[in-house]
Amino acid sequence: MLRLHLIPKLGGKIDLVKRYGKWAVGTGSTDGIRKAYAEELVKCGVNIILISRNKEKLEAISRSISETYKVETDFIVADFSKGREEIGILVNNVGMFYSYLYYFTNLSEDMLWDMININIASANMMTRIMLPGTVEKKGAIVNISSASCCQPTPMLTIYGASKVTLRSFSKHIEHYDCASKGIFVQSLTPFVISTKMTTCSGMASERSFFFPSPEEYASNAISTLRLSSRTTGYWKHAIIMLLWALLPIWLKMYFQGQVFLCFSGNLRNCLL
Repeated sequence: MLRLHLIPKLGGKIDLVKRYGKWAVGTGSTDGIRKAYAEELVKCGVNIILISRNKEKLEAISRSISETYKVETDFIVADFSKGREEIGILVNNVGMFYSYLYYFTNLSEDMLWDMININIASANMMTRIMLPGTVEKKGAIVNISSASCCQPTPMLTIYGASKVTLRSFSKHIEHYDCASKGIFVQSLTPFVISTKMTTCSGMASERSFFFPSPEEYASNAISTLRLSSRTTGYWKHAIIMLLWALLPIWLKMYFQGQVFLCFSGNLRNCLL
């Protein structure tokens, strides 16, 4: 844990441009942890191509990043539910959460396909498109999953399953497609981040010891690049993960069920 989360901070920022090249691509980078991770990249001098479906947000964020950090930015409008610069880093971060908490049998077919296309297919397709271009730079692929891939997710069945799939995809592509080419693949599995949604629902407070802001999380996560292929990305979340692993599965199921039931009403109100 010290090697992963403390030592990199003491050594200062890593030279991402020298290691991976001048350009990175970030999907879904218009808010929350997605936007914060993109900003951490440009703080290191990396130019960025933003991909999301909201043109107005993309234009505003692209302009803001360019003016604030004096880097080159570009954006591509893409809706991942529908399924040539040199790229050194690919960040697969576009994702979809439930609008409400559902039992699996109550999910609509459209929502099921949207979850699959956005949370799974987009990362697979972006990796397939970008992988050949990262070989020369021996680049990096960062897949931002969720700690829900490591624990029961009552009433979030497909969301949790999609994050398990993304973690498994990272593991397999690392060993069988990327390691021999010198390409680094990282799977990030954060717990709760203090966003507008989690604060409103009561899952996290605006200032909480274990629930960082998107900016704080991204700053810690990017310092683990090249050090660990599977990590929570944040040292406090690593502590939670260690403690969580000690609990028996029946207790995890009970605890998670109570937590989701407690916050389901607040989550519904946040989305109204």
